[in-house]
Amino acid sequence: MDMKEAIAKAKTYVLDVYADEGVTNLGLEEVEREPSTGGWAITLAFSRPWNTPRTRAQEVLESLGGVSSLKRSYKVVTVADDGSVLSMKRRASADVVE
Repeated sequence: MDMKEAIAKAKTYVLDVYADEGVTNLGLEEVEREPSTGGWAITLAFSRPWNTPRTRAQEVLESLGGVSSLKRSYKVVTVADDGSVLSMKRRASADVVE
């Protein structure tokens, strides 16, 4: 499995697992080949509605066309070389705001 296939597999997996949670802004952060297994460690980030509390100021800003910063959750998805997902773990820096 090449890198692009592993990334696509990881993204599909995250979207499926969190399908009922309103995940938005799914994006790739890091990719690392696991030399011992031949698999991939893929870090993805996304936003969920409850990660960013809504304030009245944010609502007003957005109604005027502004964009609010959303907090992101970071997950490391391990994909084996055969395409199976082996694990998904929270990355320590999940509270970073972009």
